[in-house]
Amino acid sequence: MSIRRVSVMALLAMAFISTGRGTGLAAPDSGDLSSSDPPTRFPATGRIVAFGDWHGDLDAARTALRLAGAIDEHDHWIGGDLTVVQTGDQIDRGDEEQAILDLLDRLQDEARAAGGALHALLGNHEIMNVEGDFRYVTDGGWADFADAGIVIDDTDSLVVSLPDEQRPRATAFRPGGRYARMLAKRNVAVIIGRTLFVHGGILPDHVAYGLERLNAETRAWLRGTGPMPTVYETKDDPVWARQYSDDPDAADCALLSDVLATLDCDRMVVGHTVQEQGITEQCDDRVWCIDTGAAEYYGGTIQGLEITASGIRVLSAD
Repeated sequence: MSIRRVSVMALLAMAFISTGRGTGLAAPDSGDLSSSDPPTRFPATGRIVAFGDWHGDLDAARTALRLAGAIDEHDHWIGGDLTVVQTGDQIDRGDEEQAILDLLDRLQDEARAAGGALHALLGNHEIMNVEGDFRYVTDGGWADFADAGIVIDDTDSLVVSLPDEQRPRATAFRPGGRYARMLAKRNVAVIIGRTLFVHGGILPDHVAYGLERLNAETRAWLRGTGPMPTVYETKDDPVWARQYSDDPDAADCALLSDVLATLDCDRMVVGHTVQEQGITEQCDDRVWCIDTGAAEYYGGTIQGLEITASGIRVLSAD
């Protein structure tokens, strides 16, 4: 497939038109959804723009969203019925995580009200923070939550084991905490039309586990109403898997084909692994790797993957 690369200037006059309808999940799924929970599969839309990891870089997030035509100079939704997908890892490695999470949470509501959608997915770094794994938190990342008005949970052994300046953030991300509950509004994996979006990758074992079950159990854990899903006990869980994004071989591509066939999808879009040359397609265009190292920590480029009925193209802010 040839890839058209488009600059931000080429998008100024673009209209967004919703078309198509999706089908149901083919995988065995379980887990009850509340009426407020998002589904796992959505109908096809006229235009989707997907972005990879932002890692605490608010400027990168804003630039990406403006590249898509999603927000104005005041960070409000102007995308109409545009669909934006961010494939996780909004936090860690940068200092502006709270602002990014708050922005995405607000834009989800604004997009829905305008007839569009913003799907901010969960990545391994969101899951790590809820687990209490703070290895990649910066000094600024700790300080960012110090003035958030978070009441410290002095009954949580993990929280009280930390220095005082780290306890607000830890409390915020523990299951049932303020930002864990915010993350509970999100999915781990989502299918829009015939495209599957996830941070790391969906393997056959995850299909057997069930995408609806994965999403529902993860939300319950984040809310503090259920245990951590067993799917996260493996090193190649959906937010950590790199089979499709780190130089996949023929066996990896065969796994991908099986997953896509079972889920009635044409392609998978993943983040997680920085692509130094920019957005990359693998396995005969069946997987698109969109983590371009956009955050300041990596110093990469800001690109988005646009999917329409006319085809797929790479948008670039450069």
